[in-house]
Amino acid sequence: MSSFHPHEIKVQEGSGSAAGLRIAIVVSRFNNLVTDRLLSGALEALSRSGASRDHVEVFRVPGAWEMPVLVTHLTRSARFDAIVCLGCVVRGDTPHFDYVAGENAKGLSSAARESGIPVMNGVLTTNTMEQALDRAGGKMGNKGAEAAHGAVEMANLLRSFRSAQG
Repeated sequence: MSSFHPHEIKVQEGSGSAAGLRIAIVVSRFNNLVTDRLLSGALEALSRSGASRDHVEVFRVPGAWEMPVLVTHLTRSARFDAIVCLGCVVRGDTPHFDYVAGENAKGLSSAARESGIPVMNGVLTTNTMEQALDRAGGKMGNKGAEAAHGAVEMANLLRSFRSAQG
């Protein structure tokens, strides 16, 4: 039985260049102490990746619950190559966290699957505000920047795949 080695297999990856890509960022106003930092991280990452200021649009929504409705409309508009969603849901003493976080994740993944447009879930779901701040530019990095990088890579990978399909 022979085994494959990674250098013997064709591997396709998306480029990290945002040049020419149209990116939407949907950001929650709720917990804006965190979400503003996530947005800054995402915008900085896109800028460093070569995104044009004219090709990046930011949409503010009240909270994570409202994101899927807007994201569904954005994917249907065919105006964007990828969508980055940024928010913060902190666990409290009631089950509200589970409903908001769960429906947000389901809605975003549904919009991505139905449209074929990458929708990056940069919505933090943490137990404490400290954990959220750690992930919004603190000791755990900036998940907004990570979501933006993922959006660029996925948009380029899909673009490459579609062009190869002819």
